[in-house]
Parts: sequence; C-alpha cells; structure tokens
Amino acid sequence: MSIATSLNQNQQQAWFTSNAGQYLQVKEQALYDQAVFDLFGFNALQMGCAQMDLLRNSRIPNRFVASEFATSTAQNHLSCSDDFLPFSEMSLDLLLLPHRLEFSERPHQTLREAARVMMPEGHLLISGFNQLSLWGAAAGFKKAFSNKAIYPWNGKFIGLARLKDWLALLGFEVLSVEMCCHVPPFEQSSWHQRFSFMDKVSGRRCAMLGGVYFIVAKKRIVGMTPIKPHWKLAPLKTPLIVSPTRSKPSQNSLLEQQNIKIQHK
Repeated sequence: MSIATSLNQNQQQAWFTSNAGQYLQVKEQALYDQAVFDLFGFNALQMGCAQMDLLRNSRIPNRFVASEFATSTAQNHLSCSDDFLPFSEMSLDLLLLPHRLEFSERPHQTLREAARVMMPEGHLLISGFNQLSLWGAAAGFKKAFSNKAIYPWNGKFIGLARLKDWLALLGFEVLSVEMCCHVPPFEQSSWHQRFSFMDKVSGRRCAMLGGVYFIVAKKRIVGMTPIKPHWKLAPLKTPLIVSPTRSKPSQNSLLEQQNIKIQHK
C-alpha cells in the first residue's frame, strides 16, 4: 500500500467517526435498509464504505463487500478497483456504489463496469454528495480557501442531473431518487442539534437541497420492447360459422315481382 493510499484510508475512517460522518451513516443506512429489502437475486456487492453494512437487510444469499484499499479486515471480502471489477459479465443482481463516483478517478468507467457485471433487470444503488446543497457549498469553500482538502471535501461531486444522463446512456432506468442529510455538516454536536429541525422542514419544502442523493436504478435490456394487444382491431372470423350470403340485385327484383303477383291474386 502506498503512503497516499494509506493517508486517504485514515482520513476516511477518521471522518466517519466524526459528528458529520455519524450523522450521514444514520441517514444513509436507513435508505439502504429500506431499498435492499425488496430486491432479490443471488449475488450482491457493496463497493466501498465498509464502515456501513449496507446489505444487512438484504435477503440475497451471496453478499460481498469490496474495498478500494488493500486491507485485510473482516469487513471486506476483497480489495479491487471500482473501474475494473473482478467479476464476469452479468454476474451481479445488486450493486451498491456508496460515495464511489465522486472519489473515482474515472467515474464513467466505473458506471460502465457496473453495467457490464450486472444482470439484466438488476438493480444499481448509488449515493453521492449533492452539489446544490450546503454540503456542496462546504466542499467548494474548503477547496477554494484550503490547499489540502481532506475527505470527503476533496472529492469531485457529481450533479444529480448529469448522473441521470450517464445512467440513461448506459441503459439504466432511474426508478426513484431520495434526498437526505439536510442539516449542514457541522463538526460540533451543539450546532448540529440546533439545526436538527432542518431534516423535517427542508425534507418537506425543499427536499432536493439535501446534502446526499440516493438513486435506485434498474438495468434494462436494450432492444426489447413489450408487445401490447390491439383491442380496437376487429375480431378474427372463424371458418366454423357460416356467414349469410347476400342475394344478387337481380334475384331481389324477381322475388319482389312474385310477391306483388301473389297479392293481386
């Protein structure tokens, strides 16, 4: 492990133990617990953020946790890069990317790898920091006035609209988007308690300004369109029912003349 990698790992672990980090874990854990409970399959992978057991509520039998750091902890099953996953094509039914895209060197490649390893109709869950929030403003402020921004403010936050476009290009359908962490990222617990009301107020009136977005997307099969019945078309005629034949105009006229003669008689 390089010195830079070890430093990043230590910064990440230290931040998750801070007041803002613990606040984020509580909010995101609730969203992941609710989302994974109703998703089924055989193989599920959580990529990164091993501090949180985001698959604990999943009913998928094979659940794995991968880390971008080469560590041998009990929480991680393997260490790998998120832009080259060591899995075969269409082998995962559920993939979790908690705060991986903003810290990936190539976020486009990370999403392409996600599309490659996922089964058709598989689900992709992504959580990331929202640019249009107080969390995004804090990251911009620290980058502008500090030469050494540490985790998580050193990441490249991706806008929600841009991420939706990337997912659509790769064949993913966004099923739902939720926002959390409306309280500013205060490090002091006293300030955090003073602004705790923002979770209720902002969650109702300006939900899209939350510090973290949570996306549930599904991988669709390209080129497959459902066939809908044409209810307005006329029903097919069966050959077993004999339809009545129309008589010729000449026959009709002859019958009318014969009826007239009978009446006169």
